[in-house]
Amino acid sequence: MAKKLGVLVHGAGWVSTQHIKAFQNNPHTQVVAISSRKLESAQKRADEAGLKNIQITTNYEKALQNPAVDIVCVCTPQHLHAKNTIAAAKAGKHIVIEKAIANSVDEMRAMRDAVRKAKVRTVVSFVLRWNPLFETLKAMIEDDAFGKVFYVEADYQHDIASWWSGYEDARKKSTGVSALLTGGCHAVDAARWFAGEGRYKPANPVEIFAYSGGYRKGLKKEFNYFTNQWEDKKAPLEYDDLEVVLIKFDNGSIGKVCVNYGAIMPYAFPFQVFGNKGTVKDNLVWSHKFPGQKNWVTIPSILPDSAEVTHHPFQGEMNHFVNCILNQRESHANLEDAIKTHEIAFAAQECYRTGKPVRLPFIT
Repeated sequence: MAKKLGVLVHGAGWVSTQHIKAFQNNPHTQVVAISSRKLESAQKRADEAGLKNIQITTNYEKALQNPAVDIVCVCTPQHLHAKNTIAAAKAGKHIVIEKAIANSVDEMRAMRDAVRKAKVRTVVSFVLRWNPLFETLKAMIEDDAFGKVFYVEADYQHDIASWWSGYEDARKKSTGVSALLTGGCHAVDAARWFAGEGRYKPANPVEIFAYSGGYRKGLKKEFNYFTNQWEDKKAPLEYDDLEVVLIKFDNGSIGKVCVNYGAIMPYAFPFQVFGNKGTVKDNLVWSHKFPGQKNWVTIPSILPDSAEVTHHPFQGEMNHFVNCILNQRESHANLEDAIKTHEIAFAAQECYRTGKPVRLPFIT
């Protein structure tokens, strides 16, 4: 039997539980190390997963030197992703990178250069690409069910607040940057994914224009949708909670993305796809493939309707990435592709400064 690929999970927050579980369930991998800023956090993750005799450490550099490690999962706070990814690439490890991948265009460029130089594989956790409904719809796009897609919409409606363990880093302008970057990038990636022609091809952005607004910036109150109450908080959001972006893609399609951190409601991820032969509204389909159609056809699938990490298809993502490594091929969600999604968030910031449309790409 071939040696299993060893996995180091760096960062012991909420999302790391699903990385660990997914690699435990893959027959070609085993978790051999967990590193974190706090030793007790790393040990807790190991104990929860029943992992014994693995490396537990607060020293990331030392963990990277472990010869049993082949894959590194970067699950740390967003502002550390670039540094952690570059270190893993220099150590010759394949890398799973949580979003957002970086806090600036310069960081993304440095990450790309390090990965190219090391010739390692990467995948970025835009996990909705493995959501069952997304997979079904993307296959239908390839099958011409909707014809030429000319317009897409995707919205990220999530009252991000202090109930989330990562909020203290995410709420700050210096470490979170923007609502579009910290959470809304999932909607941006969904728009790219559905605007793209073919089963595994996203569309590439060439120009954007954006507005930002909302009401939560600087507000020392927040709505807790778990208790359905307003609560006093000392740590406000440091950037606008609402961003609306128009995107022009390289294939002629147009997209609209909205991220709304001020929504007084539970989490929602509505999306629409319009083609010249059919339409999608979430899991409702109208298509020329259904002659005589009188009403919407409902796809009985799993929708992207929960923010809970256990709901996200990490197993599909990790299985895909392991196959990429074993078969020496690039992921459709690798770092270089993810940069194109993230560039939209940074272009929006430039648009707010200048009030003018922004051309992409920034990184060539």
